[in-house]
Amino acid sequence: MTIFPAHTTFKYSWRAYQKRFLDNLDEYLTNNHLHVTAPPGSGKTVLGLEVMLRLNKPTLIVAPTLAVKNQWVQRFCELFLDTETVPEWISTDIKNPGLITVTTYQGIHAASGFPDDETEADTKSTRVSLAEIIKKLQKLKVKTFIFDEAHHLKNAWWRSLMELKAAVDPTVVSLTATPPFDVSGLEWQKYIQLNGPIDAEISVPELMIEGDLCPHQDLVYFTLPSYEEQKKIEHYHIQAAAFFKEIENDDVLLHALEQHPVYQKPMEHLDWIYENISSYTSGLIYLHFRKKEISKIHFEIIGDQHQYIPEFDFFWFEELLDFYLIVDEVNFKNVDEHRTALGNRLKRQGFFEKKTISFFNNKNLNQILNSSIGKLQGIKDIVEFEFSVLKEDLKMVILTDFIKKEYLSGDNENNLQLDSIGAIPIFEKLRRENIQNKKIGVLTGSIVIIPMSVKETLSELCIRRGISEISFSPVIYDNNYIQVILTEQIRQDIVQIITEIFQQGCIQVLIGTKALLGEGWDAPKMNTLILASFVSSFVLSNQMRGRVIRIDKDAPEKTGNIWHLVCFDPQSENGGQDMDIIKRRFKTFVGISTKQETSIENNFERLHIKTIEREDEIPTVNQDSFSWAKSRKDLTKRWKSALDKGNILVEEIKVPSGDLAAVKDMKMTYLGKMTADLSRVMISTVLLFGQDILLGILRNMQAIDSVKSFSWILFLFGGLGFVAYGLKFYRALRQYLKYKNIAGHLGLIGEVVLKSLIYERIITTVPENMKVVSSGDTNNMFCYLEGGSHYEKSQFIQVLQEVISKIDNPRYLLKQQTKLFFTKKYIYYPVPEIFAKNKKSADLFAQNWSAQLEKSELVFTRTIEGRRILLQLRFQSLLKKNARIEHLHKWTR
Repeated sequence: MTIFPAHTTFKYSWRAYQKRFLDNLDEYLTNNHLHVTAPPGSGKTVLGLEVMLRLNKPTLIVAPTLAVKNQWVQRFCELFLDTETVPEWISTDIKNPGLITVTTYQGIHAASGFPDDETEADTKSTRVSLAEIIKKLQKLKVKTFIFDEAHHLKNAWWRSLMELKAAVDPTVVSLTATPPFDVSGLEWQKYIQLNGPIDAEISVPELMIEGDLCPHQDLVYFTLPSYEEQKKIEHYHIQAAAFFKEIENDDVLLHALEQHPVYQKPMEHLDWIYENISSYTSGLIYLHFRKKEISKIHFEIIGDQHQYIPEFDFFWFEELLDFYLIVDEVNFKNVDEHRTALGNRLKRQGFFEKKTISFFNNKNLNQILNSSIGKLQGIKDIVEFEFSVLKEDLKMVILTDFIKKEYLSGDNENNLQLDSIGAIPIFEKLRRENIQNKKIGVLTGSIVIIPMSVKETLSELCIRRGISEISFSPVIYDNNYIQVILTEQIRQDIVQIITEIFQQGCIQVLIGTKALLGEGWDAPKMNTLILASFVSSFVLSNQMRGRVIRIDKDAPEKTGNIWHLVCFDPQSENGGQDMDIIKRRFKTFVGISTKQETSIENNFERLHIKTIEREDEIPTVNQDSFSWAKSRKDLTKRWKSALDKGNILVEEIKVPSGDLAAVKDMKMTYLGKMTADLSRVMISTVLLFGQDILLGILRNMQAIDSVKSFSWILFLFGGLGFVAYGLKFYRALRQYLKYKNIAGHLGLIGEVVLKSLIYERIITTVPENMKVVSSGDTNNMFCYLEGGSHYEKSQFIQVLQEVISKIDNPRYLLKQQTKLFFTKKYIYYPVPEIFAKNKKSADLFAQNWSAQLEKSELVFTRTIEGRRILLQLRFQSLLKKNARIEHLHKWTR
């Protein structure tokens, strides 16, 4: 018996991917959580409502904003009840819940007694405590929670929701377009604790196949810092070099390090060294740099037989200052005055903030690049180019972080210098240089500017909505534009009204803030987006990106261009922090590549942008982006070609070949064994099959009485040798072939991980339905799990990464011996945490490893000897600055 009205049902047909998801619903709900990731346009709201109906329990729906909250009520009435009238059993007031209650995260948080600045209008009325809300929900027997846009991860909100969840013990349904992959490990754990592990992912390619998203492409436009900004950056580099030079000759620091107990009597401070290996190493490197002799005992502690000490560079410079100023206050107490003075100077220069020392990744330097004025020119260039291609069909949105209203002027001319990024400076840049007469508008929470030609249209739309009082003020210095006065009456509807005007094409370039036009805002006719937003999280960036990839039912041929701005730092080896940010951002969404053989994946490399080594190469790179942007008709064909190459989006691990250098050691070990055993086999063969020759030779040797019996002895030894060494050669050959292909070796490790996860019942899919797939090239190896649920695939990748990552602090290690001729060496692998919880699980993992790969010994690291080994391994890991292991999503078969 259903608790909802009998006629409550979805009135349309389910899309293929939605039906597939709903068919697996029971499997997803086994842990009383359902966690779904799906991009904008995939129908997450509709799926959430259908799950609510199937769970058949009174429900609490929590949304991020008032606009999204209202969408839930509207969609349920329209698509399931087939009415515009909201029934009384649906409540939007958390203080008076109903059969379905829809509220906001802020509403729940305000009830907990800790209101903040973001608490919305509906929560500022008479508050009710969280305890009272819990009682009311329990009385109504609410047993389903739906968290929409579940990535909203404020710590205070999390506490409120966890308290609510613990008291009610509901089934939690979590929906998000963008899991917060860029948060800290602790925040990610909290996110998973609240929402459960990700069960299912509806991918962009699936939506493209269904025709629910339009063909789209990401494009990058490079700018340079302005002359003034370049001077500031140069100043930073000069100051950093000056500090480095100062420390090179700082005798106070040198003496303090020499007298530190850890360098005086290291064997008495092994625990400290173990906990602070990076600090300890930085001191050794600095002492060596200052021509001080390093005692052999230090090399014994870190297991460095070659006594190799790295160069003292900025990486170790930062580690050393961290050690001296932050890590150890006790043993540097006698140089407090020097430490304080040094620390204060670093803070004044912007290199020391919030107990973090950074010379080239600090807040001030990032601010220069992120908000570079050079980006204003870049925005203008993109706008002019897109208008030249689309003409009157251009519907562009430019999203930025701030309004910067101080750049409006009350004078007859606005000649204010545009030296900051924001909605008004962008408007001014485009207005002042508007040769093509583009229709430009501004839509923010406090300032709305429209072309004068739109005034009547806006007035008509206001009257239709029952808004009679409409006021305007002139933009004094340009009579082509007017400002809308935001009265209380119009404020609630202005976003919808301006959006409608934009959709009609009366405004071609709309400049807005991401706070207003980010999550929940919808304008399907938009065909171009410039992300001039620099400080927002990856989650919000992707939410904004999702606005332009929606289909337009009135224009089936619609395509979308998404422009990302990067201020290139010529002083930096890798292009600077802006470049790093964009590369990380691209990991959080999939898109189409720009190579001839199109592919769909989630990395920056898919754009195939050539490495910029000189400033004068930037115009050529930008011209390439314009070429791709211009070929919108081609874009649809490229998407079709890429989609035809696959049927599933897989998550795979990408490992730089250098990260498995130990595999080469094992390969050489077996090559040595093969060579030795082959030699023995050849000798045995001569003894075995060359007895006739030997008999002929030996008959002529008068010194031997019994030639025939001696030949039989040789035959016997030859036979035994041939069998014994032949088998050894076969085994060595088999192992060599196993290690010969590094990608194949990664696949073997994957097999061990899979078998162990099945044993631990973390993976429950039938083994026959799963397969470890590995591949590789000269630079990288790839591996993923074919088959299994989304959760199982993610667990597989996560555990596999633990095995092959740099060793940090595992409870158990696997110890393998390699031997080449007369040299012996040991290779260690960490036992993943999930198998290290007890000896039995660790033993099983070791047995699987020995059977599949190589006989290995299990080492417990919580002993004196174990900690010594771990210390040496952590030191080696610290010295290896290998490329990062990455998670890729690829569309494949």
